[in-house]
Parts: sequence; structure tokens; C-alpha cells
Amino acid sequence: MKNYTITVNGNVYDVVVEEGASTGAVAAPVKKAAPKAAPAAAAAPKAAPAAGAGSVEVKAGAAGKVFKLDTKVGDTVKKGDPVVTIEAMKMEIPVVAPQDGTVASINVAVGDTIESGAVLATMN
Repeated sequence: MKNYTITVNGNVYDVVVEEGASTGAVAAPVKKAAPKAAPAAAAAPKAAPAAGAGSVEVKAGAAGKVFKLDTKVGDTVKKGDPVVTIEAMKMEIPVVAPQDGTVASINVAVGDTIESGAVLATMN
């Protein structure tokens, strides 16, 4: 039997696995413990955008980690310009401006873990 600690969507589980036969069949069911409390940093939601946030949201197309901030508040961008670059599955993915405008807020920092659809920045 082997013990593992697994984190799924911020929930931490202790799992005990009994090794099965070489045919790939499971010899015993996986026993799952009750979820542990997630670390405070992982459970805390991101702060809401500042009052001066823009009306146009720049959202992540995939879950990943913030790799680079390509712009800063006040920068003028054209449609298609990279605003934030995320890293997902060892690939760098630029998140681009959906329209011409000015960056009103950056809602993430380099190294932040983000979910698909998260608002990374706002524009006016």
C-alpha cells in the first residue's frame, strides 16, 4: 500500500492505494480520506480590481501560471497585442487585447496560478 497526498482544484486529499495485479486490474478500491483544508494562500480569492478598472476584460484562454506581464497600467495597446503571457503545459501563451485601448488594471502578478476564464487585466 502507498500513501499519497493529492491536490485537486485547491482541495487536498490523502489517498491510500493498494497495488493491483500486473493485468492492470485493481485489487482493492482506492480509499479516499475527507478533504483537508487547503492552504490559506491557495484558498484566498484574488483581490477585486481597483476602482479605476476598465470596462473591457482581458481573460485567460487556458489555466496555467502567469509567466510575464507584457504591459503595464496606462499602456496603449492595439487589438491582438499581448497583454499577459501565461505558461500552460510548458508552452508560453500570449493573452492578447480584444480591442484597441488603454490598459486600466493588471489583476495578476508573475507566478500566479490562474484558471481558464480568469480576468487578467482590464482595458478602457
